[in-house]
Amino acid sequence: MAAIVQGLSRSLVRCSSLLKGNLIKTAVVGLQHNQFHRQIRQNPLPQKKNILVGAIRSYSSQEPMSLELIRDRVLLVLKLYDKIDPNKLTLESHFMNDLGLDSLDHVEVIMAMEDEFGFEIPDADAERLLRPADIVTYVGDRNDVYE
Repeated sequence: MAAIVQGLSRSLVRCSSLLKGNLIKTAVVGLQHNQFHRQIRQNPLPQKKNILVGAIRSYSSQEPMSLELIRDRVLLVLKLYDKIDPNKLTLESHFMNDLGLDSLDHVEVIMAMEDEFGFEIPDADAERLLRPADIVTYVGDRNDVYE
């Protein structure tokens, strides 16, 4: 009988030592868990209230084009080009006759327009774009913009 009691007490001691180890780990994890949730409750993420959501259909990531917007963008690109005098620049200015550009400058202007509007202008079309107004018309036709 004494042997049974000793065996039982030894197994209880082993179980209690295992429980103590697990109990300590569980307590630490529980404290960390509670501390984390307490911080979240104290510093909640900002929430927007009273948001009005309307039905909006968007088929493009770009803003809608208009001839006025195209004119402004073309003139801005040309004003920033170092070989063009902004005081002489109008929509009807001829690149070679009025602004004094050569054929290489004309190619650079066309490349700047390609970068600005995000599409390639074929060489055959580029040869016909000799004034800012021609570029505005070409970009408007290309993007189906009419007034």
